[in-house]
Order: sequence, then structure tokens, then C-alpha cells
Amino acid sequence: MRVLVVGGGGREHALCWKLRQSPRLEELYCAPGNPGIGEIADLVPRSVDEIHELADFAASIRVDLTVVGPELPLSLGLVDEFEKRGLAVFGPRRAAAEIEGSKVFAKEFMARHGIPTAAFEIAHDEASARAAARRFGLPVVLKADGLAAGKGVVLPADEAELEAALALFFGERRFGNAADRLVVEERLVGEEVSFIALADGENVLPLAAAKDYKRLGDGDSGPNTGGMGAHSPAGVLGAEAANWVLEHVMRPTLAGLAQENRPFRGFLYAGLMLTPEGPRVLEFNARLGDPEGQVLLLRLEDDLVELLAAGATDRFPAGRLRFRKEAAACVVLASPGYPDQPLCGEPLGGLDAARAEEGVEVFHAGTARDAEGRLVSAGGRVLNVCATGAGLAEALRRAYGAAQRVEWPGKVLRRDIGRRVLGAHAGQEES
Repeated sequence: MRVLVVGGGGREHALCWKLRQSPRLEELYCAPGNPGIGEIADLVPRSVDEIHELADFAASIRVDLTVVGPELPLSLGLVDEFEKRGLAVFGPRRAAAEIEGSKVFAKEFMARHGIPTAAFEIAHDEASARAAARRFGLPVVLKADGLAAGKGVVLPADEAELEAALALFFGERRFGNAADRLVVEERLVGEEVSFIALADGENVLPLAAAKDYKRLGDGDSGPNTGGMGAHSPAGVLGAEAANWVLEHVMRPTLAGLAQENRPFRGFLYAGLMLTPEGPRVLEFNARLGDPEGQVLLLRLEDDLVELLAAGATDRFPAGRLRFRKEAAACVVLASPGYPDQPLCGEPLGGLDAARAEEGVEVFHAGTARDAEGRLVSAGGRVLNVCATGAGLAEALRRAYGAAQRVEWPGKVLRRDIGRRVLGAHAGQEES
């Protein structure tokens, strides 16, 4: 099969790495890709928002399957365009992708279908957002309605932080049109966990649970980011709770989208808060998580080409996905100044030494080649240093050890990925 992956980050590098292992794969392309992906796939110089040009390319070389990584092309209707041309693609159509593209739609959808989530109000201006926040009481959660690269969520804890957040959304217009409407919701307390499943429009195949770390600094301090690390097993979600999420969140969501004429094919991601009252949905994504995808793909035993081809064109075969017993961990190396003003163009070295460590894979998230051909940083999140191990402690030890081999004095990373889970949930049964 000829396979095209759309995207150029760490998630797409991990997808290409896993797809490359399939005996059914004949040719692998990635648009636009990055230097790391270029080692295992042919790069296509097309941006993810060039929907028609990507479809032209896929048609010209008769691609058998396209896999969409990031959310932007999904929200722009890439899948609709590909399907119109008879091209098989794994990802949701534009209408179904609205479950991520609009936080307002997602919250109102959950209310319509009885999917457990935090209480919320919709605000259209600064005054109504302030009033809603005060009704809920501080701390509170403010979410931009539209796509904001994982950064459109602010958690003000007091009046000063609330006013600063409102200025960010409505005064500075930091998130542009994405913040024309805000979701204001009660702040839930508990452990966060990522629950991701493959969907074929009717059926879901759950992946193993993963835990993502969104805050920039140790101890969940600092601003929200796209994710500073992850591990699987999650360490906080037992088998019984995972089955509850499957029956009360994932399957009702898929059925509700189909009922509303928005059938969903692709990666369906539920970000959950495990509260004392039970799991609650914080957000839905219409694609594989990043960096959760990296650790899940390291553990997945099934042939990804076969799985995604079946999901794109028909129905998944009966059965469950198979995962290695080993744990997997990911430590994100980010640029100084991330997430607001990342410093780019810094030389990167030591990647071969890092990859030589036992159980380690290094996925490129934001890298480029400079005029002299040197590998340099080219984004906020730059490298995903991932590792497997017999248990979570070993996977984390290997990932952190390899991260230290990366020669990049300015690298920013969290030092506490998995620490609390290891201390509080040792030995818990995992899904």
C-alpha cells in the first residue's frame, strides 16, 4: 500500500515510525514532514492547510490510504475533499471534527447526549464571561471556542488572574477569532487522563490509557502547553473505570455524532478528569493525542496499516487491540520561551547517542535544517524523547537518561513526568 501521512510534528513522526513496520507498506509519504520523518518517509512540500494541493498529490500517485495527524486540516475539510475524489482517508469529516474545532459545540453536544462533563456557560463578550466566572466562583476555567493549538485554556484562580485572562481573550485578542465565544466552566479537581479510541463510524476500538502533562513546569505550574510529556499505562485508570468510560463516554459520543448526521471515523480522543464523583470529559479531540500518541504507538502490537485501512473504508475486524506489557514514557524537549515566544534556530546534537540507549526512540516535533545543513530547533516543542521499559519507572529512567544525551543547552523540560503516579498508584490494575 502507498500511505500518506499529513502533518509534520512528533505525532506524525511516531505514526510514520509505526506504519513503516507494516509488511503491507510499500511506499510512505509525509506532508510536510520534518527532518526526522525524512529518514523513514518521502517528504512532500505541502502545508497541512493546502487541502486541494494535498488531494491533487494523493490522486496523482494513487495513494491507497491517507492518515491525518493534526486538527487544522480536519477542521478545514481535508477528509471531505479526499472522499469527494474517492480517496481513502482515516480521519473525521469537517462536521464530525467540530467536536474539537468548537468547544461550544462540544459542550452543548455533551449536554444533549448526557455525556458527563463540567457545568458550563457560554460567554460572547468580556462582561458576560466575567459574570459567568463569578457565578461559578474562582478558580474557574476559560476556554476559547475555536482551535488555539492546545493553548486556548486559562485557569484563573483569583480576581487579578481573571481580569488578566479576560484581557488576554478580549483585549489583546491573543487567540483571534477562536475567542469570539468563550466556554466558562466549573473547575474540576482530580487526576487527568487521556482516553483515545479508533472509530469507524459505528464501532470503537479503545487504545490503552495514557496520561499527558499539559502545564509547562514541574508540579503542574506555569501556562498550559500542547503537552510536556506522557506515559502509558496512565497509572490512574483501572480496568473497571476504563470500561465505564467506554460505555458512558466513547460509545454514546460516537452514537450521538452519527445520530446528528456527523458520523465519526478517525481517532476519537476524550480528555478526562477523574473526579470523586466519577470521570468527567474536559474536552474532545478529533485526532490522536500528542504526545500521548507517541507512547501508545510504542506499545501497540497490531499492524497500524491494516487497522487504519479498515477503519477508513469499512469496519474494524472484531476483537481488541493488543498492547505490549511494557510501559512507555515521553519527555518533551521544548524551546526557551515556549509556549508564548519560543526561540528557534538553536543547534541540536547528540540525537544518535540518545537513540542508542536501550528502548529509546527520539521523535522530531519541531526541527529543521539550516543553510549549512545543521539540525536546528524550529518550533515550541522540538523533540520527543521516548522510551519503553518493564515498568513505568524504568521507562521514565531511560527517557530522562536519553534526554540528557541531547546536546542542546537551552532545552526546556519537566523533571517530574510520572513522579506522582509512581508514588501514589504503584501496582494498580491498568487498562
